[in-house]
Formats: sequence, C-alpha cells, structure tokens
Amino acid sequence: MANTPIRTFSSQLPKQCKTLRLILGDQLNASHSWFRKKDDEIVYLIAEVNEEHQYVKHHVQKICAFFLAMHQFAQALAIAGHQVIYLTLDETKEYASFAELIAALNTAHAFNNFEYQQPDEYRLSEQLSQLASEFKHSKVYSSEHFYLTQEDINEEFKQGEHTTMEFFYRRMRKRFGILVENNKPIGGRWNFDQSNRNKLKEADLKDIPEPLLFDNDASDILERLQAHSVNYFGKESRQLIWPVTRHQARQLLSFFCQHQLIHFGRFQDAMTQATDYAWSIYHSRLSFALNSKILSPREVIERVLDHWQDNPSIDIAQVEGFIRQILGWREYVRGIYWRNMPEYAEKNALQASHPLPDYFWNGKTQMNCLRQCLTQSLDYSYAHHIQRLMVIGNFCLLFGIDPDQVDEWYLGVYIDAIEWVEMPNTRGMTQFADNGIVATKPYAASSNYINKMSDYCKHCSYTQSKKVGDKACPLNSAYWHFIYRHREKFQSNPRMTMVYRTWQKMEDKQQQAILEQADGYIENLNRL
Repeated sequence: MANTPIRTFSSQLPKQCKTLRLILGDQLNASHSWFRKKDDEIVYLIAEVNEEHQYVKHHVQKICAFFLAMHQFAQALAIAGHQVIYLTLDETKEYASFAELIAALNTAHAFNNFEYQQPDEYRLSEQLSQLASEFKHSKVYSSEHFYLTQEDINEEFKQGEHTTMEFFYRRMRKRFGILVENNKPIGGRWNFDQSNRNKLKEADLKDIPEPLLFDNDASDILERLQAHSVNYFGKESRQLIWPVTRHQARQLLSFFCQHQLIHFGRFQDAMTQATDYAWSIYHSRLSFALNSKILSPREVIERVLDHWQDNPSIDIAQVEGFIRQILGWREYVRGIYWRNMPEYAEKNALQASHPLPDYFWNGKTQMNCLRQCLTQSLDYSYAHHIQRLMVIGNFCLLFGIDPDQVDEWYLGVYIDAIEWVEMPNTRGMTQFADNGIVATKPYAASSNYINKMSDYCKHCSYTQSKKVGDKACPLNSAYWHFIYRHREKFQSNPRMTMVYRTWQKMEDKQQQAILEQADGYIENLNRL
C-alpha cells in the first residue's frame, strides 16, 4: 500500500483540481466514460466509510471483498494517470457518513464541483442527492452498467403492480437481440426451465469441477476491522477466494465458460452435500464481480454466447438458463426495486412477526437442509439461488419470520447482496411480503421439494416422510400450517387450488394433528 500513487486525506492536490467525483464500492466500472481521458481538474474519491458496514451487520468476507476491490480499483485508476484519493477506516473513522466526509474534504480542498454516479440503493441515492444540492455545481451520471435506464424502468414497470417476469424477459431478448432470429427465439422456445431441474445423481458427482479460487491477502483489512471494532459475522479468512480485480473476474468468467456452462442449466437447481464442491457445483459465482460492476452484464453474456458458438456440443438450455438469470431476472428485480421504493421496504403482507432463530448466525440446527445452507452461507458468504429461495427463504416463509429481520440477514450474509437485488428477491420472491408484486403465489414447499432436489434429507435427524409425531420433518407440518393460516388470502388463487383441495380432503383429526405439530415447532423455533 505504501508504494501506491494513491493520495490520502491530507495530500496536496494540483491547484487546478476543482471537481470531486465520488466512486462507491459497487461502482468499480473501469469502462465508464469518466475514465476515457485524464483530467488534472478532477479527483476521484473512493473511501471505506463506517456508515456502509453499520446499517446492517455484514459477513466479514463481504466487507473484505469490497474493501479489497475498492483499493485495487483505486490503484488501477492512479496508475492510469487519474488523481485518486483513497481513504481507509483509519482516516474516515470520525465521519458518520459520506456527507460528513465529503463536507470535510471540501473544506480542505475547496472544490467547485461535486459529481457522482447514480447509486443503486435508494438510501444512498437520497443522501447523495441532498449532498449535491449543497455544492454550487453538481452532476449525477448513469453508472453505465445495466441494460435498462431509469427511464426504461418507468416504462416497463408500474408501481405496486405485478409485472410478469417471463414476458419481461422475452421483451428484453427482442429489444437487445439476444438468442433471437427474426424476433423468434433461437431453439424454438423462450424458456428451457423445464430442462433445468435435474437432481445430481451419484454418477454426476465425480464430474463436478473443482472451483477456481483466488488467493487475495485480506490480512490488513481484517486487522483494520478489528482495530475499529467493526461488528461482523461469518467465517474469517485471511486469504479471500473471491475475484477483486478485473483480471481475476475475467479469469472466473473464462473458467465458467470452459468448465461449468456445459451443465449449468441442467443442475442449476440441484443441491448436494456429497462432494467438497457442493457449495459451487456448476454455478459461475460471478455475482460479486457483476454487482460491484467489475464485470458488465453485456460482457458476460457476450462471452457466454461466443463460447457457445465455438462449442456446439453445449446445449442451448444451458446457455438460455444462464442468460435468463442476468438479462431477465437481474434486470427485473432492479426494476421492481426502483419502481416501488421506498414503500417496498416496509411491506409485510402476511404480517409475519417471529424473530430470526439464533442458528442463522451459527448454523447449529438439527434440520440438515437448513444446516447445510446456513453453514455454507456463513463459511463462504455465498449460496446459490435455490438454497436461498427454497431452503432458507422457504423456512422463513413457513414459520412467519419478520421480513425486516430476513431482509437484514440476507443483505448482510451474501457477498453479492446489494439492496436493489437483495430486497425484491427476499421480501418479494421468498417471503411474499410484497403481496404479489414479484410472485403470483408464495414459494412455499414441504420437505418433498428438498428431497427431490437434494440429498439433504438422507442425512437428517428428522424423518422426511412424516408430518406428525416424534422427529417429523418441521417443514411438513409448517407447510400445511402456512396454507391453513393464510387460507383467506390464497385459497382463491388459481395456482393454489389443488393445494387447498388436498387440505380439505384430509380428515379433521389429521388436520388438527398437523396444526398442533406445527404450533409446537413454532413455539420452539430456536430448538429445531
């Protein structure tokens, strides 16, 4: 660090340096138009600020990944000839927010102009908008990252209303000319999701590739976090395995194309504990690089399409399944977020109120599916979408966990979690707290789904097939308890008609036993 050309708080700047540009930790886009030419009148600020790790408690690897990536980006800008101020917690400890820090810098250097890129979080957008009004001259720029602009979002989404993801995705494919010919889907289908639900069999396990991991030294950051008494959780690691530079991110993208794309779609919903690579399987693990903007979604999609064209043995279902996650779902949840904030953050349509159980912070639960996914999340700051949705999220939904607490945990634990992408996935998709803005029905499931898509149930102390009685799987009775207590809301939902018919066919005695079993589990959530 001592040999880098990065300036500190008190560094002397050139007299002509009159514009301060702020770069947030999730705006590490080297291709941004800001950086096309050097300008000695402009200085870029990248800073570790207490506010950004205090609004929720974060996983330690998430904090380390962002701080490392920010510092590497600052170094790259400085080496390219730009004026850069990089401030660590040591230098920003007395400032409670970006607003206070920037006000202090302005006092020290008397900038005429303040410029920033549009933040992706509502909280920061409001804060920086207010801060900008205090400068004589200010300007906000696009982050130049997403496919859709803010104006596009207002056209695609209506506040408080459901937008069907599948039709949105088709419009995106046509609009940007991806996997289409003459406005028709290549392969004859828009969606190959039905081909993307395979369970891993024993013979498949030996073929899972060893994941590409990096060896980024996080020692200095860990020492800094401890020196400033930063409150974090999760497994510490002085060697961070996640990509924190553009070179590393592109290496990971190439590795995905060469070794994982061929089976990505086929096994993207699968879960297992029967291999050392169970946490990665065929997933790209590019989400941190994407959400910090080290990689652009266009670059990722183009690289995948190029690799597919050069390797015709790869089934289109694998490619379409991956592109759907980025061009479809990623852009979709961003639209939902911006069209519905700030009210979205307060939604609790099912009036869920139970506190998050203690084992979300240590993984110590007898439920093996939950233990596997929580422990993985705490160890790696990562879980794939089915683990997040159908294991952890499903548990919280069935047991009525307060969505504020669920939101905070998801936002804190995952390395790729930034509010715009986390909140619609959590409060909307997993918890139905938004009353159907994202999903047309709650994603509630008994143990049957977990057993179908994983080997977790084979190793559990609970009995997967039992609804009631000693060691009956808690998900089974909790599922029917959820269906019963929300019957007024969902029994007329056409996608849930069969479920309510099944419930109504049960004898009263059986229904009562199931509800009592679930009540017992709910009362003893911390002991499951």
